Amino acid sequence: MKLKKVISNRVVQHVLFWAIVFVLYTFLYSVKSSFWIAFRNNLFYTPLHITFYYFITGYLIPIYLFEGRYVSFLSLLVLVMLFLSFISRVMDIYIAIPYIIKYMPLDSWEKAELTRSAVFDRLFDLVFFMNALKAMNMIVWFAVVIKMFKLWYERKQAALQAELNALKGQVHPHFLFNTLNNLYALTLANSPRSSEVVLGLSDLLRYMLYECDTDLVSLQKEVQMLQRYITLERLRYEERLDLNFTISGRLEDKLVTPLIMLTFIENAFKHGASDTVGEAWVTIDLQVVGDNMKLKVANSKPASNALNAGKHFGNIGLQNARKRLELLYPAAHELKIMDDEDTFLVVLELKLQTDPISSPNLALITT
Repeated sequence: MKLKKVISNRVVQHVLFWAIVFVLYTFLYSVKSSFWIAFRNNLFYTPLHITFYYFITGYLIPIYLFEGRYVSFLSLLVLVMLFLSFISRVMDIYIAIPYIIKYMPLDSWEKAELTRSAVFDRLFDLVFFMNALKAMNMIVWFAVVIKMFKLWYERKQAALQAELNALKGQVHPHFLFNTLNNLYALTLANSPRSSEVVLGLSDLLRYMLYECDTDLVSLQKEVQMLQRYITLERLRYEERLDLNFTISGRLEDKLVTPLIMLTFIENAFKHGASDTVGEAWVTIDLQVVGDNMKLKVANSKPASNALNAGKHFGNIGLQNARKRLELLYPAAHELKIMDDEDTFLVVLELKLQTDPISSPNLALITT
């Protein structure tokens, strides 16, 4: 655990990367000389690569590229590339080549080839200068590509998280609005059960505030929350609602995104039971087999809804739930919505995660 934490440290990651680059370049250049000569010379060349990389990623990209100053970015980039390539050639002539001549077993012709021209001519020799330019840019731009990909990924994740937070934030007021409507209906009728609704609403809000601030929650706790919500709806409709909620499978060690199922159940009551004159019915079936969960929610539809078949589909809550599923379970869910003349059915299948430290068994509420 400590090793993983150390490796995840940003400074350590950069140090490891440049250490690997140093070793690779040392082995690469040792082919034409020796390991220790290449090692010694790379002590001078590697700082140039490091300077070039951090100048690009720490100054040019954030100050010029991200600000849309593309001409200035390209101009400064070319100037820095040429300047550092020039420095690299100076190191070649005054540091690397003299060291090679001194410690490598070269014959007179090879030594003459290395020192045959004047310093100025060797400094700006096109072939050697292009080789220096290539060596300077090869590993640096590889590192820059990694950096840009990481920035792109982090921004994408930040945007994704912001969108998820916005969608999740809409669930709370949407649910609260509908529950307060239920409470309002009971108070109008002077129902003695209004206090039970307030207490139940308090439990639900406590769960939303203190349990739903994580990416995943225990499936068992989530189902308990759904049962509390269904109990509130049962108090409202009393005998006018034919309600069935069945649960099968092992819930204790499974994890699920908080409030991902609430919208579909809430939708069944809102557009099924509340709009139906006379007896309404809602059937909810939750099955867990291994890591797979299937939720079926069906509700009756009033005759008037047959003329407005898109009412369920246009519901903001359903749209948000669909979007959250696409973002959180992109390849691990299947959502089917069927809108018949007298029945509305939602079938949600999810691939669940397993909690390595499962909580003790919690008693479910009988519905």
